[in-house]
Amino acid sequence: MNNQSNKLKILCLIPARGGSKSIPRKNIIELLGKPLIAWSIQHGLESNYVNRVIVSTDDEEIANISIAHGAEAPFLRPADLATDTSLDIEAFFHALSWLKENENYEPDLVVHLRPTGPSRRVQLIDNAIESILSDQEADSLRSVSVAHQNPFKMWFMEKNYMSPALTLEGVKDSHSIGRQMLPIAYWQNGYVDIIRPSTILNKKSMVGDKVIPFIIKEAVCDLDYLDDIPKIEALMRNNLNNDESASLNNERLPV
Repeated sequence: MNNQSNKLKILCLIPARGGSKSIPRKNIIELLGKPLIAWSIQHGLESNYVNRVIVSTDDEEIANISIAHGAEAPFLRPADLATDTSLDIEAFFHALSWLKENENYEPDLVVHLRPTGPSRRVQLIDNAIESILSDQEADSLRSVSVAHQNPFKMWFMEKNYMSPALTLEGVKDSHSIGRQMLPIAYWQNGYVDIIRPSTILNKKSMVGDKVIPFIIKEAVCDLDYLDDIPKIEALMRNNLNNDESASLNNERLPV
């Protein structure tokens, strides 16, 4: 960690509302003996750069569990910002505004960790932070993976007919050309996103205009259904073993 990063206020913000339709009380369901949200809290606390971890929730039980696992929950998010249709920007705008008004706290970077993705490696979070610290013009960083399905091969349906979702300019029937001739598409995977507060507060955006890609090459899995749990726990065990092995050998894990 360099002198510049030592002076920065880097906030890890974990949004975790109480409601969940696919898995009731999903954010506190146990994985490998801990509540789901505790893993994202742990990732933030173990980062070499993050110096504050806050959970934004509308639920007192989630807030108390988060505090017990080392996070802060200095406010409860208003219920109208924690519905099924609420947007990330609403929760993040509320959190940053509350912290500025009530604590005069303004972070330099906001690291967004979603509680539904517990199979992360902390080293990759730190690598992502280093990437945006090295590019002062960037509004944000978003983690991505190579998409398994190319969007140029996708179609929209309207009534009885279809039209291509995307077309290559100047290429007739671009949906029919070989995959190797199409641009590589990337899927936003939610592993780790980082945003400058000015992007949220001034541009009213979670990404802004200049977005750094942070490519994740390993498997990424979110907890959406109970059937996902065995696969996610297997990934978590693998990552924990990799982190322990790298720590013993004092190695830097690859991106």
